[in-house]
Amino acid sequence: MATKRRILVQLDNDAHPSVFDRVVAIDAGVEELFSYGNIEPDAVEALVHGAIFTRGPADLKNTAIFVGGKNVTRAEEIFVAVQRAYLGAFRTSVMLDPNGANTTAAAAVLTASHHLDLARTKALVLGGTGPVGQRVALLLARQKAAVWVSSRSKDRAQDVCNAITEKVPDAKVFSTAESHTEGNSNHPEHFNLVVSAAAAGVRTISRAQLTGGEMLKVVMDLNAVPPLGIEGVQITDNGREENGIKYFGAIGVGGLKMKIHKASVASLFHSNDQTLDAEQIFDIGQRLEVA
Repeated sequence: MATKRRILVQLDNDAHPSVFDRVVAIDAGVEELFSYGNIEPDAVEALVHGAIFTRGPADLKNTAIFVGGKNVTRAEEIFVAVQRAYLGAFRTSVMLDPNGANTTAAAAVLTASHHLDLARTKALVLGGTGPVGQRVALLLARQKAAVWVSSRSKDRAQDVCNAITEKVPDAKVFSTAESHTEGNSNHPEHFNLVVSAAAAGVRTISRAQLTGGEMLKVVMDLNAVPPLGIEGVQITDNGREENGIKYFGAIGVGGLKMKIHKASVASLFHSNDQTLDAEQIFDIGQRLEVA
């Protein structure tokens, strides 16, 4: 009997499903790609049932679902709706990576781990309530780092901290505001790692703030749209060292992000029972580095 072709069903909340995600899927070995745009959660069940009832459970490892789109909150709702539509053994593996948030966060934290002992690291995540920032903070907390989640709203930052401790009960996470008016909690020289995951066009740190102190070892700006969040970081920085600090820009982290993205999509076809969110995608990245 011929081997079933590997089918990936792309559920995207944008009008036009991401071309980036489609190219990566093909490069990861997907043989048939079914892409749907403008997806709402209430449309998911019929699409999922179409995917799971056309093949028997033994063959469903050759069908998988990828959830993306720029609206991260909507993508998370779709991700939940996909899993609710499964019926016993009739299910597929599913991956969530809206706007690259999960794969970018995984790559950022893995990159930091090459230069720091994360279990002994004090980390500041600027823009910590955004899609990437939340995931960076979560993954750092899982690696035992002490994490300060920074936002223009300290209440929102605390909400993120609370959500992290629900998943990681022993997490060392703290909320702080980005105004620089509440003492020195946001001063980068008081941290070993600073990650800026703020919205495009938002300057979080000036060049002058990166001088002085011996604690700060790694600075990372995950924004690729000028002006960058951290003044002096270039998007192509990939470990450039200056005054004892290693700098990483979005493209510098992007090479590892691409490897993790491809490996995660490929892994969907190993079985039909995988659910890939930030934590699982990070674990795939770790295994990549060991291989």
